[in-house]
Amino acid sequence: MPAMTAIPPFDADLLRRYDRPGPRYTSYPTAPQFHGGFGAAEMARAARQSNDDPIPRRLSLYAHVPFCFSPCFYCGCNRIITRDHSRAEAYLSRLVREAAMLGPLFDRDREVIQIHLGGGTPNFMTPGQIGELLESLDTHFRFSRSPERDFSIELDPRFVNPGDIEALAFMGFNRASLGVQDFDPAVQKAVNRIQSVEETRAVIDACRKHGFRSVNVDLIYGLPLQSREGFGRTLDTVIEARPDRLAVYSYAHMPQLFKPQKQLDASLLPDPETKLGLLQLAIEKLSVAGYRYVGMDHFALPEDDLSLAQERGGLHRNFMGYTTHADSDLVGMGVSAISHIGDTYSQNPRDLPSWEIAVDAGRLPTWRGMTLDADDVLRADLIQQLMCQGEIDIAALEERHDVDFDIYFAADLERLQALEADGLVERPAGRIRATSRGRLLLRIIAACFDRYLHQPSEQPVRYSKSI
Repeated sequence: MPAMTAIPPFDADLLRRYDRPGPRYTSYPTAPQFHGGFGAAEMARAARQSNDDPIPRRLSLYAHVPFCFSPCFYCGCNRIITRDHSRAEAYLSRLVREAAMLGPLFDRDREVIQIHLGGGTPNFMTPGQIGELLESLDTHFRFSRSPERDFSIELDPRFVNPGDIEALAFMGFNRASLGVQDFDPAVQKAVNRIQSVEETRAVIDACRKHGFRSVNVDLIYGLPLQSREGFGRTLDTVIEARPDRLAVYSYAHMPQLFKPQKQLDASLLPDPETKLGLLQLAIEKLSVAGYRYVGMDHFALPEDDLSLAQERGGLHRNFMGYTTHADSDLVGMGVSAISHIGDTYSQNPRDLPSWEIAVDAGRLPTWRGMTLDADDVLRADLIQQLMCQGEIDIAALEERHDVDFDIYFAADLERLQALEADGLVERPAGRIRATSRGRLLLRIIAACFDRYLHQPSEQPVRYSKSI
């Protein structure tokens, strides 16, 4: 088994010492570096230029659906709480118009290998509306017909009706991600998300019945009133359902940034020792159950595509998390969506009215972004290797970017020395590798190579803690 996929050992003292804020590195540079000097014209230019590659890069499409029926108090996502279903129709209409503006920017020989609907709650839209969106996307882009294409959707099991999964499968969806967080009734009440085991299991079973290739379940540790006993029961219940993938996220209590969290009683949050214990419990149970550690907070069965991609060196990390399609440009649609096209990032407005105004005016709704310079591209390559494979191939990096690694990264390697002394990193010939003890702290290792973190800033960025 590759070292990166083995379940990492748990060292509470080490994790406690390094549990400090840092980026999650779904991109490099990270989103706080995006700026308003990059707008619609720059985004369109980058899209057209991306067609010039000798071998056409495939496309991944992301559509953000912001609406939720009720607020989950732990949530840090960009979402809008409403029970007015008519808002979905108006939103869909604008998504279709945005797709009509984006599609012609890309040559028709560029296949769409991946689609992901995220939110919010994508199944706030009816299956009919989701089907209409896919038909529009297939008109303005060219869907791959390959059996390896991924059409995925995030689902809230509380609002899935009988027949919904069958309809989604008929449209081509083959992956689903379900939010669970915790099945403990007291925890569910504290975070305002009442969700039964039965309705969750029914969605998982329906996905399997109708041929979905993969089902992912999201859990969160560090929520109010969580205990080892209660979280242990949740883990046992989820493991019994045998999802193909699990994401076990750390709850980051940042009410100054995420208003819904102000409704949580902070006195009910587990103390740091208990929270670390919940993570340890998850690692132990998933290890016994046969799951492999993919990276960060993700686990997968050995036969799942994420595990297989990591084995062959094809794992990729972006704003959708870990994916298997490293050779594609990401095109985001909808409020707050982010695109990664060539050596650029671009983001739509985070507030719905601004996005609506731009689309209604027939303009690409690009709010901010950036063009990566040579240093950004080099460091993005390095951090991508580290986050996906757990190591940096120095010789390959030097060859791709024509640098002398030790000279170019002299200051970064000095920062790395303390981590090496603590056994988080090792340096065999020609490589920098996260040790088994360091794999839960990939964010901390990557931060050593983040140029922006080590520059003076007039407005310091607030990040969640690593554990």
